[in-house]
Amino acid sequence: LAVEPPARRLGASLFPIHCRGARCTCPSALLQLAWMGLGPHTTGPRRPWEKRMVLSDRSIKEELATGRIVIEPLGEGCIQPASVEGHLDRRVLVFRNSRRAYIDIREDMSDLTGMVEIDEDKPFMLHPGEFVLGSTLEHIELPDDLVARLEGKSSLGRLGLLIHSTAGYVDPGWKGHLTLELSNVSNLPITLYYNMRIGQISYLRLTSPAENLYGSEELGSKYQGQTDPTASRMYRDFVDNRR
Repeated sequence: LAVEPPARRLGASLFPIHCRGARCTCPSALLQLAWMGLGPHTTGPRRPWEKRMVLSDRSIKEELATGRIVIEPLGEGCIQPASVEGHLDRRVLVFRNSRRAYIDIREDMSDLTGMVEIDEDKPFMLHPGEFVLGSTLEHIELPDDLVARLEGKSSLGRLGLLIHSTAGYVDPGWKGHLTLELSNVSNLPITLYYNMRIGQISYLRLTSPAENLYGSEELGSKYQGQTDPTASRMYRDFVDNRR
């Protein structure tokens, strides 16, 4: 690997004293090189320090311009320093506790939920301890070498509104509207309005393009192309071993 040893370029503290930097094959050096994008598997035309980095507003705009990232619609002023703001769509999937005695993850529980719509001039009231599924207004698409992270807005989090429990990670190849796992952990109801700013999406570059994209036949992806809040399809794992 024809690069100056990072121990000399970036400071010897990055590597053990016995290490020969970029030319060393000890585990400590390989781990550090992988973090920096300088390992033996570094490929592609990008500069090494651009590997595995969070995209800035400048990079997000570049990816949008080339069509590698798709966000539709993209509102004015929604691109932040290192993320893009997402908005709440009209439809909300609510749970009807009277339909089932318990949730069995091996069964199709679609009859446990029902769809409601947020009015133009009236909010949806999310009560304390309540959990519903929402959706981003935006249709989102990712290329083969980027992943995305969905995070809640700080101002909403300080009121007790959580927008996802575990589903904040978006795979390469994803296409669709992101489902939001909305819960109220405060002691008072929280109002949800159609088209309100609900979260932010950041993008991270992979060390190399993914071999199997989300939605590919090999993976049997459950949620590709969804347009509305989508209930869990966990039961499929017990039917056909899809993930």
